[in-house]
Order: sequence, then C-alpha cells, then structure tokens
Amino acid sequence: MRSYLRIAAGRWAWLGRIPGIGRQDLPIVAALLLFVAAVWMPPVTLQRPTFSYLVTFDVTQSMEVEDADGAGLPVSRLAAARTAMREVLGQLPCGSRVGWAVFADYRTLPLMLPVEVCAHYEDLLASLDRIDSRMRWANASNIGKGATWALRSARSVDDSTRVLFFTDGHESPPLRPGESPPMGDITPGEVGGWLVGVGGPLAQRIPRTDREGRSAGFWAAEDVVQRPDLAAGQSREHLSELREEHLGALAKLLGLGYRRLTDTPALLKALRDPAMAQPQPVETDLRSLPALLALALLAWRFLPGRAFRADRR
Repeated sequence: MRSYLRIAAGRWAWLGRIPGIGRQDLPIVAALLLFVAAVWMPPVTLQRPTFSYLVTFDVTQSMEVEDADGAGLPVSRLAAARTAMREVLGQLPCGSRVGWAVFADYRTLPLMLPVEVCAHYEDLLASLDRIDSRMRWANASNIGKGATWALRSARSVDDSTRVLFFTDGHESPPLRPGESPPMGDITPGEVGGWLVGVGGPLAQRIPRTDREGRSAGFWAAEDVVQRPDLAAGQSREHLSELREEHLGALAKLLGLGYRRLTDTPALLKALRDPAMAQPQPVETDLRSLPALLALALLAWRFLPGRAFRADRR
C-alpha cells in the first residue's frame, strides 16, 4: 500500500512544478481533477445481484380492516402493504424488476408486468397508489387458489420472476377440513418467493363496501358462509384476523417462504434474500467515488491546525 502511495505521489509531483502551484496546493488541484472525473465518468458495467418480483395485493374486503401499524396509527391492511412496498422499492438495486398484480375471488390478475425499478421508479409509484379495494371483481377470497395463480403468472413472465403475495390469509368461504388448492401443474419451489401476512392477531369486524368503495357498515354473521365443521355460534367468519398458521402451511405446500409484515427493514431483507437473486450485468454509476475522494482531500487540506510547508527551490 505504501509503495502504491509513493507511485501516486510521484505521478502528481509534476503539478508542483507548474509555476504558481506549490505543494500545499496539490490536494486542491487533485480534488478539482477528481470532481471533473465525477462529472464526466461514464457508467461501468458490473455483475450485480438483481431481483425480479410480481407483487400481488389481496384487495378483498378483509384487507380493509384497520389493524395494521402505520407510523403508530392503525391503517388498513392493504394500505400498510402498499406503504411497505413503496418504502422498499427505492432500496432494490438497479437492474431489479417489479410488477403489480391484484387478487380477488380465486384469481390473480397482473396489472403491470415487471419493469426495471430505477428507470421506471416514478411509474411504479404512480401505479401502486391506484391499487385499492375497488379493483375487486368478487367478494370471495380463495387465498390458496389465488396463490397458485400468482405462481402461474410469475412463471409466465420468465424463469427469474418470483412471487410476493400480501394477504391476511382470510379464506371466504372457509375451507373444508383437509382442503388444499389444486396443484396439478404446480411444482413446489419451482418459482420461489414469499407469502407476506398482513394484519393483527385479534379478530376484527370486516368493513362492508360497495363497488365504488362507499361504506355500507360491517359484515354480520348471517351475511357470510360460516365453517361447517363448527357448531352454530362458534364459527366467526364475519370477523377477521391475520391467519398466520394457515399462511405458513400454505407457503410450505407451495414451496414459498412466509414472513409477517412487521417493518420495512424486515421486508427488504426478505426481498433481497440471496436465494432470490439473479446475477446480471448492470450499468453502475460510480461517479460518487471520485467525488467522495475529492471531498476527503479538501477536508484533509483544510484540516485545522495542519501545517503545510512552502515550496523550496
């Protein structure tokens, strides 16, 4: 390292022989050259880990229950999922791709196929803001079937696209004991990705809205299909809570991971899991490196109390 510094110092020494430039000015001149390099330096192609996700939002009415944490205030589950995705989107490495889909009834409907996050960042945010419960086309919520359709949709994009599925796990109508989604064409683990559970552990009333999103009260016990394996009055399918046990079992069945939505860092860690990465050549902007080095030189040059010797001929 010391020999490298001596060589670099020797190459810069010619600056000190220019009339009017002394040795004490060398850091300033070098910083100026570094700033010029920072302005004109082209992107460098590097092999980097990238990620591709088709992100699916459950837009059924149980996702309107306000038991998720939003900066210390209760917000709807769907709003919490959108906010979390908004916050992690800008932290994915350039070259990564993200697309949007929604789930209702038993189908997952892609809205926007995965696009590169840095080049289309504003478009992704604008389209994300428009995803809400008015997009649902039915009141049923067959989570297991919807997850298999999310896998099929991701698989149809390409082999590198993973699944990210935000849901509370509330099946409506409820599953019969031992019932599982049809998986004739699904190979567990073939696609990969995450089921993300959203919501709180306490059963809450489910808001009832019309197709325009206007409130119509809450769902009552007599309005929904109750579990057939429980005695009358014991089933509470008109109430909703995060059903983690069901989502964990479903994730295992499909070869996916399961995470509960707790905070942004935890979600980002899951999204950037090395098992989900695809190495790709990516044009990388390294202009910050010479700019930071130039600032360090200027800070060193003007460090209080540092003495610089004048030129001697």
